[in-house]
Amino acid sequence: MAQRKECIAMLLAGGQGSRLGSLTRHIAKPAVSFGGKYRIIDFGLSNCSNSGIDTVGVLTQYKPFRLNNYISMGTPWDLDVMSGGLSILPPYVGESGGTWYEGTANAIYQNIDYIQNYDPQYVLIISGDHIYHMNYGAMLDFHKSRGADLTISAVEVTLQEATQLGIITAAEDGKILKFTEKPKEPDSNLASMGVYIFSWPVLEKALLQDEADPKSEKDFGKNVIPRLLEQKKKLYTYTFKGYWKDVGTIESYYNANMELLLETPQFDIFASGSRTFSNEEILPPHYTSPNARVRNSLISNGCVIYGTVENSILAQGVYVEEGAVVKDSILLQKSRIGSATKVKRSIVGEGVNIGANCSIGIETGGTNVRKSGIALIEENAVIKDGSVIEEGSNVFVGEGGAK
Repeated sequence: MAQRKECIAMLLAGGQGSRLGSLTRHIAKPAVSFGGKYRIIDFGLSNCSNSGIDTVGVLTQYKPFRLNNYISMGTPWDLDVMSGGLSILPPYVGESGGTWYEGTANAIYQNIDYIQNYDPQYVLIISGDHIYHMNYGAMLDFHKSRGADLTISAVEVTLQEATQLGIITAAEDGKILKFTEKPKEPDSNLASMGVYIFSWPVLEKALLQDEADPKSEKDFGKNVIPRLLEQKKKLYTYTFKGYWKDVGTIESYYNANMELLLETPQFDIFASGSRTFSNEEILPPHYTSPNARVRNSLISNGCVIYGTVENSILAQGVYVEEGAVVKDSILLQKSRIGSATKVKRSIVGEGVNIGANCSIGIETGGTNVRKSGIALIEENAVIKDGSVIEEGSNVFVGEGGAK
């Protein structure tokens, strides 16, 4: 057995993120770029590092290659320690066979041996696809002070948002009275962040009971938490006052990125007290030509700009040719914008090559206009010279003029 740990983290990073359309066709949602410099998983891993949690199991499943390669041994997040560190935990075949992770609870159940190896007092369970800075140590102190079996971190949301999240009804002292997954008529605006701290003996027993239930969907929100409430376990809510965002849709992903460009953003990536670490590629500084025009934008290393970039986020290695105009857009790694091309309100995937004289994300009044109004182009697409892609389009390779 390894050195005993007071608290270890289990980071759920196997999500497909299908609501992000072509953005997650080839990579897992936690590996998607955010803010130019980062990947979504950076925030959960950095929170662990900043909270002094040095043992993290990352549970991967969907399209794991690039995510596994990115997190590697955990060095950028100071998680490459000898006793503990970062471990990648895919589904595997054991003596009794093996299956894909069937739900959040089943994913943890399949890794009970990993947890037992560290014999922790507490287990922190987090998601790899949320944007936030959080000190898990403060939440752990709260859990201990209440003698809780489970503590759920929660944020206040609008009642409209509450219909898409796990909603907590709690007493004045924070004791959880009711937990409802995606209620049609929520009776509270306190939403679970998907951040749980369990006392390990309680979690282990709950996982075994859930796995033995043939009717269970193997999910924490739908099955494990309601069962613990029925058993009168001590469940408390820890109200989080900081910024937290689930970037599970194209619109929420786009808006969360664009909010970084506000004069006073709610989520400050420049905050010195909550550093976010990343395993970014080492590239030269970005270059803007004498005739380039750049306003209110985040420009990452390796970018070369000859055209105009306004109110946009450029990830590493983006190339904007002379006469090109990029506005209100997110350009992911190593994409290229051809001369005299106009890009507006678009998300351009990694490695996309857009030709000259194109119009991307432009309102044309055609039948393909969607409510979101955000054009999305799949990674590695090649857009021919002169192409027009309307707002709201979701372009896959082989469609909409892409190859």
